[in-house]
Amino acid sequence: MSFDSRLTPARADLAAEHLRGQVEAAHFIEPSAACVIQPSVALRRRPEAAGSWETQALFGEAVAVYEGRDGWAWVQLQRDGYVGYLEGAALGPPEATTHRVAALRTHAYPGASIKLPHAFALSLGAEIGVVEESGDFLVDAQGRHFWKRHLVERQAREADFVGVAERFEHVPYLWGGRTSEGIDCSGLAQAALRAAGIEAPRDSDMQEKMGTALPPDAPLRRGDLVFWKGHVGLMRDMTNLLHANGYHMAVVSEPLAEAQTRIAASGGGQITSIRRL
Repeated sequence: MSFDSRLTPARADLAAEHLRGQVEAAHFIEPSAACVIQPSVALRRRPEAAGSWETQALFGEAVAVYEGRDGWAWVQLQRDGYVGYLEGAALGPPEATTHRVAALRTHAYPGASIKLPHAFALSLGAEIGVVEESGDFLVDAQGRHFWKRHLVERQAREADFVGVAERFEHVPYLWGGRTSEGIDCSGLAQAALRAAGIEAPRDSDMQEKMGTALPPDAPLRRGDLVFWKGHVGLMRDMTNLLHANGYHMAVVSEPLAEAQTRIAASGGGQITSIRRL
């Protein structure tokens, strides 16, 4: 059988128990549950600080841990199934989350006042376990206060996923990024779709399998996904594309025709498909 290594917890020495009989490995193991306790943490291809980023895991994200060694954890993210290495210090015991961040960015305060020094900041999509309400704040089990109008219940769904993506306009481009400090093209699409209750895979080649392919001459509309090899953008309307890209090094809105011409001229090829969800 053929497996996508990005999504398969299997190495020559160790693999997930549910893969027994499907892959070869010296040992098979059931994972332990954990939760991301830092605002965000890079998931890397190798257990080293200089290792390439695959993606990021956000605060409150559930993680299946298959190995912990030398300060690194080999994990599978439960949100999108990505496999790789996280710094072990970024993980804590599993926690039930009740709310998620709907604002582009919000702060955690030690008490019910925006004048207090904030402890850290969380990006859109991070999840929090709320235990009580205090005025304009929602409070987690550690006593951290979050501005309640920046949060929504975890099961809440945005009506317009493009509107979610538009909150990231001008955020810097960052390969593997998923936060308001930096995001890449497929991370932008994934974050926006998930906020609308549409679970999307992490990479553009996986996302290109979603929805229905449109004919090349079909009129476009808001929400259509436009794909190149290794790149994806979201249509804001019939003519304008919103995407995180390495030319502007930011999330920008521009005419699709301009992006199409520039990408082709720079060696990025032609549009491979346009998908409608």
